Amino acid sequence: CQSTITYIDGDAGQLLYRGYPIQDLAVNCDFLEVCYLLYYGELPNASQKTEFQDLVMHHTMVHEQMQFFLRGFRRDAHPMAILTGMIGAMSAFYPDSMDINSAEQQDISAIRLIAKMPTLVALSYKYSIGQPIIYPQNDLSYTQNFMRMMFATPCEPYKQNDVLVRAMDRIFTLHADHEQNASTSTVRLCGSSGTTPFAAIAAGIACLWGPAHGGANEACLSMLEHLNANGGISKVGEFMEKVKDKNSGARLMGFGHRVYKNFDPRAKLMQQTCREVLGELGLENDPIFKLAMALEKIALEDDYFVQRKLYPNVDFYSGIVLRALNIPTDAFTCVFALARTVGWISQWKEMITDPEFKIGRPRQLYMGERAREAKPVAKR
Repeated sequence: CQSTITYIDGDAGQLLYRGYPIQDLAVNCDFLEVCYLLYYGELPNASQKTEFQDLVMHHTMVHEQMQFFLRGFRRDAHPMAILTGMIGAMSAFYPDSMDINSAEQQDISAIRLIAKMPTLVALSYKYSIGQPIIYPQNDLSYTQNFMRMMFATPCEPYKQNDVLVRAMDRIFTLHADHEQNASTSTVRLCGSSGTTPFAAIAAGIACLWGPAHGGANEACLSMLEHLNANGGISKVGEFMEKVKDKNSGARLMGFGHRVYKNFDPRAKLMQQTCREVLGELGLENDPIFKLAMALEKIALEDDYFVQRKLYPNVDFYSGIVLRALNIPTDAFTCVFALARTVGWISQWKEMITDPEFKIGRPRQLYMGERAREAKPVAKR
């Protein structure tokens, strides 16, 4: 496809949203400014930012009947299974935005998705642990609101921590879009049939759920926890030698990238964020983070990894940060889906407003049998 949204130069380790380097956006803008940029094409000025934030924050509530739908799931259901169903169900709750050819309905669907995704992620989490649902509070920022819905309880006041809020906001920005990855391509292909944007985003979430895509940071953390339980820092060198041996079965998660053949630009920001969060929480001596640093040091110095350009990617650090923020491992991909929603809906709108828009149909190379006769069962 042709797109004006995201540009990646894998050799140079460059990621641009609408021409802006990810490093600049993560440091100088909050997530809702990035949402505005991705969807509308330009960074908002002060009045546009205020108007957009007010619009999004007044669409954070979900229909009360969605709670009854939520209760139909098992308590131990994976949060991504719940999220996929809940987003798909939005088509049933918002029949007023089914006309994908209406610019007004395109925009209101986008706002609804961006605004309600944090509420639905928090709903799925609270349901899984049996805690009361916390309703959105519109006078908070987008990310403050999410943190409160995730971690507040009716028992006591919830205190925001600016360092942790900034870390979560940065995670959202770094994951907001990433060109034509598997889930984004799924959203485009699903949306190309003319289905509702809610159905298309639900398809994207289902694709993101896979461990080779959105589950990568969860897999990375699992690797670090396994290593910590089996010798810890003293076994790092031995583990890295096993990684070099193709027959050992050892896999180094969180290093290398299908696109970036240089350092993932998001990883540098995530590493800095990781240090800030661990420092704020007094976890500088966290064994998982120490293991991560030891693995990184070897990978950046050992010729085997350097020659293969196996640099740390964003998943390497984001799992550690999410763990420190008390996000449960099985909800990591839900946070990823929350962040990526704006990228998906921006890509969807770009596709359906393209004058050459038509249904997608991937081409195949047939490698099967040639034409042959189907005989009655008695003669086979």
